[in-house]
Amino acid sequence: MARPASALRGHILDAALDLFATRGYKGTSLHDIAQVVGCSKASLLYYFVSKEAILTELLTPAGEELGALDARLAGVEGIPAAEAAVTGFVDLAMRFRREVKVLFQDILGLTGHPALGAVPAVIARLMAAMAEGSAGAKGLVTASMVIGAVSVTCASDLPVPDEDLRAELIRGALRTLDRETP
Repeated sequence: MARPASALRGHILDAALDLFATRGYKGTSLHDIAQVVGCSKASLLYYFVSKEAILTELLTPAGEELGALDARLAGVEGIPAAEAAVTGFVDLAMRFRREVKVLFQDILGLTGHPALGAVPAVIARLMAAMAEGSAGAKGLVTASMVIGAVSVTCASDLPVPDEDLRAELIRGALRTLDRETP
């Protein structure tokens, strides 16, 4: 019995994301994806014109969510902005763990990808919110540490339940920023 078209498309995306996260984007071919899915390369190309198109489809939701977080932080300042930026970024990194892992696998080749066009500017605004607008060394360095540490931690496969991971990421990030909450 043939799979419905939407199910096959979803299976292609899921298989590609798993392969990109384990082998890297460059280390994965369309043939590899087709083999995992159990279809021909031609069938795969019916749904996606290229491997790049698959990657774009996979990264676009994360980019859109990052933009939404940026919009939610507009007009928020001080400690509330730092806390909202940390919590929002932790939630985003956890939700898109495999996508973050893909980015870390091939970071140099993917930073210019169209689906990530606004990411550097949004990350800069998140860092400013975490640093409470300070351009000083301490604020910038600690905000950068939080962005990097949350990303790397979410890209790893820690044997920690999600609710505990989220709580510890937020607690650790706020502690790093000297914004511990009781």
